[in-house]
This record gives sequence, C-alpha cells and structure tokens, in this order.
Amino acid sequence: MSAVLVPIAVLGLGEAGSAIARDLVAAGADVRGYDPKGIVVDGVQSRGSEAEAVADAGLVLSLNSSHDASVALENALPALRPGTLWAECNTASPGLKARLAERAAAGGVPVVDVALMGVVPGSGVRTPMLVSGEGAQRYAELLGAFGGEVTVQEGPAGAAISRKLLRSVFWKGLAAAVVEALEGAEAAGCGDWLRGNIAAELAAFDEHTVDRLVDGSHAHARRRTDEMAAAAEQLTELGVAPRIATAARDLLAQLRDAQGGAA
Repeated sequence: MSAVLVPIAVLGLGEAGSAIARDLVAAGADVRGYDPKGIVVDGVQSRGSEAEAVADAGLVLSLNSSHDASVALENALPALRPGTLWAECNTASPGLKARLAERAAAGGVPVVDVALMGVVPGSGVRTPMLVSGEGAQRYAELLGAFGGEVTVQEGPAGAAISRKLLRSVFWKGLAAAVVEALEGAEAAGCGDWLRGNIAAELAAFDEHTVDRLVDGSHAHARRRTDEMAAAAEQLTELGVAPRIATAARDLLAQLRDAQGGAA
C-alpha cells in the first residue's frame, strides 16, 4: 500500500501535535485526530476519543505528554488493529517507552520510539526525529513520504529517547546554569559583562572542549569544589537561590572524594 494512503491518527493536538498534523494534511495525508481539550485543526478529521481516532488508522502519532502516554495507549488499545504502527513521540523515559512497547505488543501493535530532536513549532513534520524499536524503518518510510526527517537508531524502544534525554542533561543543564548565573550577575550589577563573557566562551567551543571540561573537573576537583561553594554563597548573599551552583559543588565534591582529594 502506498504510504500516502495510510490513514494517520494524531493523538494530542497541542503545540507540537497541531504543527505536525497541519504539515501532514498539507502534504496530502489522510489525518484524523483527538485531543481531550477539544482542539480542532483545519483539515484534520476530528474524533471523539482515542479509540475513535485510531480505529481506521495505519499509523498513530502519540503526541500528548509523557504523563498521558500510558492513558492514551490504554484508551486506544481496544480499537487498534493488529499491525497498526504506534509512534510514541512523547518525551518519556526509556523505561516507560519500553513498557508501552511491551503492553502494545500483546495486541500485535508494534511501537516505534520517536525522539523529536528539535523545536517542533516552525518545523512541524520536518522536525528531526531519531527513532528506534520495532517498526522504526517502516515509520521512517511513512513519514519520509510526507517530508519527515527521520534517522533510524538501532535498538529497542527506549534507545532513541535515551539519546535525546542524555543530550538534554547537557543542553537544559547549560541553559539552567546560564539563567542562574545571569540572575546573579544582574543582582551584582554586571549582567552585560557576564552575558558577553558567556557568549565569547560558547563561541570558542571546539572538538576539544568536552575533553577539557571533563579532564579539568577531575584533575582540579578539590579547588573547583571550593570555588563553587564560594559561588553558591555569593548567590545566596545576592538573594538568588544557588540551585545549579550547589549541584555543581556537590558533583565536584564527589569527584574529589573518589580521588582522595584531588587538587
């Protein structure tokens, strides 16, 4: 059967779901959708429940939230036909995605773990996707027919989202550190200076930066623990909660203690 003719159900028509659903419709896909908040998207056939939305679908995109992922699958399972491909697109833990895949397998429904690797608004179906699990290649072919940018990652459901979440530890952690540092700098009256300093440091990153960060943290754990303790104390004095600074201090202290008090 041609990929263009496979009916697609989109569960969850919030910011991400709506953007992807609109692009699918624009690309000629036959799309039906359901959102518990009653959101309607032009060109998408509105259905009254998860079960109604998936009953005649060959591909289901679950785009609600990690908190609702299990409920969406349970509500849809009675109406899912064996062989229908369930694409779990929520940013849930690898363990949850594996459990959902096991649950769906009992009904003959393969689950593909979809990790959305970019910001969906503005990109829609062209948001880079890393996918794993049973049916990953089939999903890549189906979405590719509508302009999807899909990369297949070897491994079961959970392998793709694992990579995204590990990357998130860095990116979201970095963002949190910048927010906390700038809040402190504004309180200290040097916000513009620190903003420029951060931009310059980030611009200087190259392929050796990761090694320098890791090696330096181990080699100078004791001194850096003291430094971050002082930084956390300063933030407290400025009226800023030192969440990131304290976490950095504690991690460095753990490295220091493991090494018997590195420099």
